[in-house]
Amino acid sequence: MGRILLKSAIAVAGIIALLLAWIAGARSLSMVLDQVHTVPLDSQRIQELGLENVSGGILRINDLPMSTVAPDNKPYPLEIKIDPTRQFVVKSGGHSIILGRIDDSLGRNSPVLKPDFGDRARFSINRSMLSWPTPLAFNFMTGQSPSWKRHLYYRLVWAKPNGNRLLMEWRYEQYFYHGWASGFMTRAGTTGLIRVDIRP
Repeated sequence: MGRILLKSAIAVAGIIALLLAWIAGARSLSMVLDQVHTVPLDSQRIQELGLENVSGGILRINDLPMSTVAPDNKPYPLEIKIDPTRQFVVKSGGHSIILGRIDDSLGRNSPVLKPDFGDRARFSINRSMLSWPTPLAFNFMTGQSPSWKRHLYYRLVWAKPNGNRLLMEWRYEQYFYHGWASGFMTRAGTTGLIRVDIRP
């Protein structure tokens, strides 16, 4: 009898240890798996790309404002500028790409660019394959805490006819309450602009 109780206690302890390890490590595991594959949610043509704030680094992709702050809460090492000929230029990692000329005819308060004929410009949203439970989370402000979380990935891909291409990728968290909420929740060290790749 004692041996059965001991085996049962060991089994229960093992299950509890596995659950705690899952809760503690699922976010990190999710990020590893996301490097292999993510699940597409939405993809749309970029109609407009706006530069909301040159110094603060806010891009407006269609109607969505996207920050250029990296996960370490510092500006991502890239430069976005409008040159003297009104060309929209992005520089990063020793490379640069001219996306096109600012369309001043739109009458906007901030610079706005529309894709040129022949450009392939898309903005997509993917989610992580893995969601993780958050049973220990508690929100002291509202009293409501998400029961699950997952990552959302936002990708801008702008390819020019000459072969030049810009890729920008953001990662944020999405919370589950009674359904999946806004996908722009932040977490220090993991969310923000995570990748800029310019290929000449």
